[in-house]
Amino acid sequence: MNDLLKGKNGIIFGALNDRSIAWHVAQHTHAQGASLVLTNTPVALRMGSLDTLAEECNAKVIAADATNINDLNNLVQESLRHFGGKIDFVLHSIGQSPNVRKKIPYEDINYQFMQRTMDISAISFHKVMNVLYNNDAMADGGSIVALTYIAGERSFPLYGDMAEAKAMLESIARSFGARFGRKCGVRVNTVSQSPTLTTAGEGIAGMEKMYRYADMMSPLGNASASDCADYIVTLFSDFTRKVTMQNLYHDGGFSATGLTENTLDALCKGLNG
Repeated sequence: MNDLLKGKNGIIFGALNDRSIAWHVAQHTHAQGASLVLTNTPVALRMGSLDTLAEECNAKVIAADATNINDLNNLVQESLRHFGGKIDFVLHSIGQSPNVRKKIPYEDINYQFMQRTMDISAISFHKVMNVLYNNDAMADGGSIVALTYIAGERSFPLYGDMAEAKAMLESIARSFGARFGRKCGVRVNTVSQSPTLTTAGEGIAGMEKMYRYADMMSPLGNASASDCADYIVTLFSDFTRKVTMQNLYHDGGFSATGLTENTLDALCKGLNG
């Protein structure tokens, strides 16, 4: 079905290059008729290729650090002027851990780095919604989505303090979702995506092994970035107007699977040497 988002305006945080989930979301929302503002930090704009995506999607690019309230206020005000109206959807696709990038063991993490992880990967989501809420920037019945990972609920080796950040992110979605829903019917959800080989994802040690394991454990296989973008389009559309405050799994069935035959076979072969 085409034109699911025709006439809708949206802001997408976090696209860096064509491996980013946010990049695919921009392409898919544009294809469904939406008008877009793309945003990332000034440093990321210099490192990535967002101008190429903006040209493809006929989108405006506005630099903003999502941890900075002044930047976010400027982003929202400029977006409202650009659209000539309110914002229908927002994607938060932001995450970074200095501890993970520096391969610092979880049991010996740097706490200043941990605070930075929380600010970038979770508290920024609260700041984004705070600015949208206080500027009355969201259209009635709008939709806000953030990307998360199941490590916010289960223990995974090498994911480090990003697990705590994802848990906080999901809690923020519920708490702010209740307030946004009462105010103007805006939905707030998180999408727990399969391991995805993005630029950020590959910064996690052992990511390729995690990817292969999840693929073996998922009856439908890992969901790709493009698959995720399709799912997020449905969450931005009017077909999900009563879905809010949920952590929605988009992982090929990984989250509901105890063990698969091929995984068991592989484990037994390894144990038997």
